[in-house]
Amino acid sequence: MPAPTATRPVVPTWVLAAILVAVMAVVLAGLALVGGDALPERQGPPVEQLAVERTVLEPGTIELRLRNTGPDAVSVAQIFVNDAYADFAGPGDEIGRLASASLKIDYPWQDGSPYLVSMLTSTGAVIEHQIAAAVETPAPDAGLFGLMALLGTYVGIIPVLLGMLLLPVLRRASRPWMTGLMAFTVGLLAFLAVDGTIEGLDIAGASSQAFGGVELLFLGAGLAFLALTAVDRMVSARRAGAGAAGRSGYAAALMVAIGIGLHNLGEGLAIGSAYAIGELALGAFLVVGFAAHNTTEGLAIAAPLSGGPGRPPLARLLGLGVIAGAPAILGGILGATVDNAELTTFLLGVGVGAIVQVVVQLASTMRDGSGRILNPVSVGGLCAGMIALYATSLLVAA
Repeated sequence: MPAPTATRPVVPTWVLAAILVAVMAVVLAGLALVGGDALPERQGPPVEQLAVERTVLEPGTIELRLRNTGPDAVSVAQIFVNDAYADFAGPGDEIGRLASASLKIDYPWQDGSPYLVSMLTSTGAVIEHQIAAAVETPAPDAGLFGLMALLGTYVGIIPVLLGMLLLPVLRRASRPWMTGLMAFTVGLLAFLAVDGTIEGLDIAGASSQAFGGVELLFLGAGLAFLALTAVDRMVSARRAGAGAAGRSGYAAALMVAIGIGLHNLGEGLAIGSAYAIGELALGAFLVVGFAAHNTTEGLAIAAPLSGGPGRPPLARLLGLGVIAGAPAILGGILGATVDNAELTTFLLGVGVGAIVQVVVQLASTMRDGSGRILNPVSVGGLCAGMIALYATSLLVAA
């Protein structure tokens, strides 16, 4: 008896999926149009919320860039600065949900003085914004970009390259020492991930949260982890197709450099934002502190290169240092000119996710002869790496 043949569906799968998506879209649009009319009106006063995303201080003016984070539209009727009425220019219409607007207040503020800006809405509600210490906002010009580039070079590129100078010493290390060094690298990266998470949580808590606060941190971490995992799988598949065994030392060092670079991008954002509001004390202590802190990152990049045959070309080493350190320059420029807490939170999350993915990759390099990842040498290296980065982080006053 012949086997029954499978019948081919009359409607292709993609056509069926398109029809179902269209039906769902029509139903949702109908609910949006007529669903609200069928519900009773909300009782009580409107819920009015305005978040100040950026404060721009220029001589004689205070500009507040606002976003409506509440469910109802908001109209600003009057503004008081330190309980004194102040003239302002702003949108004549209401600020709708999630919409943004700028209010430019005429006020002769004094450098270093604190100010409380009170916004009185058309319904009589008062929304306050505190300026801890008034500092003129730097103009986004060539001077600012040059300063951020110099600062990013000081705290990003130079210290990473300094840490990579230890490569000749690392190449002479024995197998047990190599296991300890790789564990030391993993400890450094693990502490970076924890440090970035804590910093991201702090910044997320202070953001407007109009588009998410802590969620942006974990969204960035998840996307970065998955993206780097996909890249690693693709590279491994190509190496397998070419007959190469395992992951090369350069490939591992490149992934470490990318992870550290994404972390330094978020770190640069925080530095630039702090400079824009006058909370960054530029000076030798800041430079030396960041240099000592980030030199350990260069060591983390050099460690995977120490076990390979031959001496890595100088251009390749410089490239790794630039990949890891240069994002601090871009971050500084973005932080000083944009100063958006939500963007900073997301990019810090990207750095955390990238570093976690690199830690997962490097975990296998800590195995001893019995195949154990957690052995006396690796545990000692992990602890030493975390302690080293913690100790150097105490030197950073930013």
